Amino acid sequence: MAEIVNLNRFRKAREKERAQAEAEENRIRHGRAKGQKLREKNERDQNERSLDGAKHEEDNEPKPA
Repeated sequence: MAEIVNLNRFRKAREKERAQAEAEENRIRHGRAKGQKLREKNERDQNERSLDGAKHEEDNEPKPA
């Protein structure tokens, strides 16, 4: 005799796998969370200000020929 199969179970499992695959694609496509983006932007801005503050004024002036 053949084994009795619950088709709803298979349908739900297939939909769950499809949803998980779509979620993984979205995580890759959309990247990081908003908080992470803001934190990294703030760190970059702070590092840039720190570097700008350490520059010597005479390095930026053109030398006479």
